[in-house]
Formats: sequence, C-alpha cells, structure tokens
Amino acid sequence: MPEKFTKWVACWGNATSITDRKEATYAKDLTLRYPIRACFSGNKLRFHFSNLTGTEPVTISEAYVAKDAPTPITFGGRTSGTIPAGEEILSDEIAFDVTAGETLDVSLYFAGFTQMNAGTAITGPLSGGKYSYGNFAKSATLPDNLTRKTNWIYFLNTVDILTEEKNFALVCFGDSITAQDWPDYLTLRCAREGFNNVAIIRRAVSGTRILREYSCITYAAYGLKGATRFPIEMNVAGARAVIVQHGINDIIHPVGVEVNRFRPWSDMPTADDLINGVRTLYIMHARKLGLKVYSGTLLPIYGWRTYNENRDIIRMAFNQWLRTAPEFDGCVDFDKAVRGHENPKAFSSGFDSGDHLHPSARAYEAMAECVPEELLT
Repeated sequence: MPEKFTKWVACWGNATSITDRKEATYAKDLTLRYPIRACFSGNKLRFHFSNLTGTEPVTISEAYVAKDAPTPITFGGRTSGTIPAGEEILSDEIAFDVTAGETLDVSLYFAGFTQMNAGTAITGPLSGGKYSYGNFAKSATLPDNLTRKTNWIYFLNTVDILTEEKNFALVCFGDSITAQDWPDYLTLRCAREGFNNVAIIRRAVSGTRILREYSCITYAAYGLKGATRFPIEMNVAGARAVIVQHGINDIIHPVGVEVNRFRPWSDMPTADDLINGVRTLYIMHARKLGLKVYSGTLLPIYGWRTYNENRDIIRMAFNQWLRTAPEFDGCVDFDKAVRGHENPKAFSSGFDSGDHLHPSARAYEAMAECVPEELLT
C-alpha cells in the first residue's frame, strides 16, 4: 500500500521582520509558547526559525511541540540550535502524528541573553501566544503569575507538515492590513465551508512599503522593503498561489522633512512607480516559482490623518490596474468589499476600526468572504 503522506506543505507561517525598538532589546531565561492550528493531517513536522533581522546569533536552548506530551524539536540531532545573524535555519524532521483541526503548542526556551530583533506582530482570532519568565517549555501549563499574552511572534517563522499530495498553501502577502485579522478569518471560513486542502500562510509586516524602507529606530519595525522581503517570504513549501495586497504605506507615509525628517516628499510614488514595483519585484519572482498571482486592491483611506485628494487619486489609479492587469491570474477586490456605497472613498458603515485606515473586525470578515473560491480549491 503506497504511503499516504508524501508532500511537505506549510501549514502555518508568518513573516520575520525587525521588532519594535524599545528600551530593552534582550531577554534571558524566557519561554515562548505559540499555538499552531493544524489544517492538514500528517505524520511528520519540521520547523523554520528565522533571525533574518538580527545582528547577533540566537540560541534556542530547548524547543518542543506538544499535543499531549512534549516532543523535542532537534537540530542535527541536538536539542538546541543556533540561528546565525541574518539567517534562517530548518529543524530536523520530527515524527509526529497530526489530525486536521488539532492545535499544537510550539514552545521555545532561551536560557542566555537573547537579542529579540527578529519577529513580527500579528492579530486575529487564531493568532498570538504567551511568554513566561523561566523555563516552562516542557510544562503542560504556564504559571499565571509569570506569564503574559503577546502578539509578537519571535523566531518561529513557518511550520511544515508531511501530508497528502492534494494539499497546498495560499500565501497572503502585505502590510498591517494582512498582519491583522483577515487571514485568520479566511482560515476559519475554509474550515467552515469545507475547503480542507488549503493552508493560509501570512507573510505580512505592519508599516512595510513596496519601494522604500526606513533606516531609523523610530520606524525600524515598519520592516524591509518589498524587493528584500518577497523572495525570502515566498519560501513556502507546497505554495500554489499568492495574494499581493501591498502599497498603501507608500502612498500615506510621505509628509515632507519639515514635518518629519524621515518621511520626505521624495518618497512619494506615482501610480506607475507602484505598478512597476509590483511587476518587477513580485509578479516576475512569483512566476519563476511557478505561483499564480492574485492582486488585492487597496482599501479606502478617507479620513486618515495624512489623507488628501492626490493620495486617493494614486490609490484609485493603482487599484484600477490591480483589477484589470493581464499579468495577474485574478483580483481579490478587497476595496469593493469594504467601501461605502454613498462615499466609495470611505469605509462602509461599521467597517472602519476608527482610524480610517484599518478595517473593523466585521470588515476583516468581509475581506475573507470576498476571496474567490478558485483560490481555495
């Protein structure tokens, strides 16, 4: 009888970027725990760890994956592993039986001083984790008095599962809109509607732009520019397609050096600049990998603190290209799903989080609902 599980597919994933630069950038004697929802059944796991934006090596003292009892995650047969600065490492393959729908806990312990430069913040009903002071990586529960929740995902980048040939990954690439809730709602939609062969892999960083990146600590967490991010973040086992929803920060960030020395007007793109960036940085690379590419339109910004008519003209011209360009395999029209009927420049009633840039929870659900079924089957 042939082996049922023959194909490696990413079942969970996030981007790795520069963490927010605070007063303290090191941790010691720290446990991180992240719940991972397994969308596929399989019999082996492997784990990608990233120190892409770190400037010092990071040593994982112990790592475990647990459903009931903890199973060690090993690196070349060793129970600890070091991630060099600026690099990513892959664990050994771990024999581990998984049933679709189960939640696994991945726990990491860092004994020595650890530079916490590599990670990303995400939100959503399936996202987040916990950290504890002390070594509780093998413990079934974490102590309440030493534990807090966190939405920062440090070092753990992707989880692959050895699964059936029919299963595949769909990559969602973008900025804070995608780092927030709609990919989680899309995962929940897939489970609810029986799209059981697709994993939603999020590659998103808040504040990131297509064409620029910042070199100051104030905006370091806005992350790497698209030219740097995309080739790294498309390293996704079993990926079939990518949705690209990116570019709004290129439009809304510049304010002039007299207002903010790090945001000159020279950073302001034209619609053609954004179009050429997506063509050359994203579409061409995705095609080399054999991926289908779907565009995601940019959401309304009417009322945002830097809104003006010129910015919206650029957004709408870019959106028109995203909807009609023959280079794409299709368009996910997020803008149409959340904009108002009377004022299409603004969010529909109840769909604005309050800052006139990020959607509400209801709007994120609407974004998930508008993804075409052809991407999920």
